[in-house]
Amino acid sequence: MASKRHLILNVMLIILPWLSTIFLGKRSFKRFYLSSVVISVFEIINHYFGHQKKWWKFYDKPTNFLRDELPFDIGPYMPVSMWILKFSYGNFKKYVLLNAIVHGLFSFLFMPFLKKIKILHLKRINYFQFFLYIHYKAYILYALQYLIEKVKGYNVIRF
Repeated sequence: MASKRHLILNVMLIILPWLSTIFLGKRSFKRFYLSSVVISVFEIINHYFGHQKKWWKFYDKPTNFLRDELPFDIGPYMPVSMWILKFSYGNFKKYVLLNAIVHGLFSFLFMPFLKKIKILHLKRINYFQFFLYIHYKAYILYALQYLIEKVKGYNVIRF
């Protein structure tokens, strides 16, 4: 059974990022949702793989993929991907820097916080390896958005 703090965290992980998409704008949402959905599905597959490899461990028993990992995927991952694309797509250096900052904050600040409040902790990987685990998908997201833009006929890529 999930603890009260775990339940509250899951609700916040899902509701707050999605509420922020109200300010994203209809045009940006339409432009970036497809690549964000695809990378979110890819992230769910990656989380399932990490769950099987026991790279992290949730404190609540019994472990449940839907309760433990899925809120991280359907909550912040997709909306944050759209926000980062909105602010930096077309400028690859800015995109990489912004992703490195966001992923670094998540890996080196939020993960220790989750350990401190006894939600989850990293088991078979360290914080830097976890950073690499979440950061490499940023390049896939950018490439995916590039392909979508190319098919749609946009031309905004600058390096």
